[in-house]
Amino acid sequence: MIRPSIIALSARTAALCLPQAGALYRLAERARWQLSSLAGGAETREGVTSTVVSLLYDLQPSCRYRFEVEGLQPLEFETAACAGLVDATEFGLVPGVRHDDLEGARANAVAVANAIDAVPVGGTLRLPTGVWTAYPVRLKSGMTLNLCRGAILQAPSGRTDWPILAARDAAGRMLGSWEGLPAACFAAPIHAVGAENLVIEGEGTLDGSGEKGDWWAWPKETRDGARRPRGLHLISCTDIKLLGFTIRNAPSWTIHPQGCNRLLAAGLTVMAPPDSPNTDGFNPESCREVTITGVRFSVGDDCIAIKAGKRGANGEDDHLEETRGVRITHCLMEHGHGGLVIGSEMSGGVHSVAVEDCQMVGTDRGLRLKTRRGRGGSITDISMRRVLMDRVETALSANAHYHCDADGHAEWVQSRQSAPIGMQTPIIDGVTVEDVEIRNLSHAGGAFLGLPEAPIRNIKIRRLNISSYRADATAAPPIMADRIRPMRHETIVAEFADVDCDEPALVSSAPISVSLK
Repeated sequence: MIRPSIIALSARTAALCLPQAGALYRLAERARWQLSSLAGGAETREGVTSTVVSLLYDLQPSCRYRFEVEGLQPLEFETAACAGLVDATEFGLVPGVRHDDLEGARANAVAVANAIDAVPVGGTLRLPTGVWTAYPVRLKSGMTLNLCRGAILQAPSGRTDWPILAARDAAGRMLGSWEGLPAACFAAPIHAVGAENLVIEGEGTLDGSGEKGDWWAWPKETRDGARRPRGLHLISCTDIKLLGFTIRNAPSWTIHPQGCNRLLAAGLTVMAPPDSPNTDGFNPESCREVTITGVRFSVGDDCIAIKAGKRGANGEDDHLEETRGVRITHCLMEHGHGGLVIGSEMSGGVHSVAVEDCQMVGTDRGLRLKTRRGRGGSITDISMRRVLMDRVETALSANAHYHCDADGHAEWVQSRQSAPIGMQTPIIDGVTVEDVEIRNLSHAGGAFLGLPEAPIRNIKIRRLNISSYRADATAAPPIMADRIRPMRHETIVAEFADVDCDEPALVSSAPISVSLK
């Protein structure tokens, strides 16, 4: 027998992976477990889990435990130390403040800020059970925010005097942002700037109150001098752990790590209504070494969208940084525009991304790469392995004619004739897909549209199984570019793209585009 593995440990939480052949997000059967403290006379707990990534909460700091689960060898581990526990209610935090009580929300934000100041390095701020309404809160280095079961930290619905992040900090680095460019934005309900060794954990909930205010009514606008806030915004942070909590109803993107290094998210639940605008689930931008595992998504836009900044309209690129080393495992994407999406803001380059042992259900697309002339940058070394897609309209797609921005439909963007190659030419090179099953397919198994001057290179597809088609599917274009023909129940179509498939019969000779220069 093999052992469970440790994904992450904090003082009070353990995230574990229960290995099981063929398991994606869920185990084949629910498994009973037992947790015993190895300290003398300590408690023993029992429970049941149904997910590959399972979390244990309310542990004791600096304590050694033995974890036993059916069918696996026992695992022993020791929790981290805690330098001190602070309860937010000791600083005047008031429960039950209504979402539209802005004075109460401001007072609670002051209370939480004072509590954060009191947390020693290596200590924990605990938010107990209850509904706590507060204006945006900034976390600091070397702390843990622990959300108890039943704790809901919610943003107010009004934005009067809401703090705003400037487009750049005093050193000229990107601080506030919007779709890959420096821009003033409202601060996220929970945010951190330049923090190190930060943990957010627990069985509680972060609620952005996107549905309570007017945030979703102006998705692409600037109001009161700023763009909409994220749900959780982490800017230039290092060594971050996000463990177990639920985050929902963000005003725009739900979790946005920007310029972060070594970030791990395990066992989260990320939620927004299907019609909420641009409520992407998890958008690492210009980040390195990111792990997303055991996360359940149901959102109004892309579940995971990997980005690397956008070149400005006049070629501005001083804010661009690459994203490299993203690993996504054992996740469930139940709703959203895309399961794993790369772009369209990818001017800094996106490299070495792997999605493995995941399930995508009811998303518009599964693996989706999108860019266009003018963006520049490159996307390389992307892989998808052991993924099940069900009721996904188009399973695999890469589109270098994505019609984003005000000039997205311009002839120079959409032309299928070769253009000069330069810094603003995007490159896609290296996509590997292996052991993927597609059920109830609507439009196309794969749609790859490159640039004539820079075709998509090195697409390798192995053991792709389209096991069924959706009978009620209606024909529609499988990618968002101009003059794309509608498709229904097609296999793999490619134009200006090099596709190497171990089943040549899956690759269609039919064109993607209708007549277009």
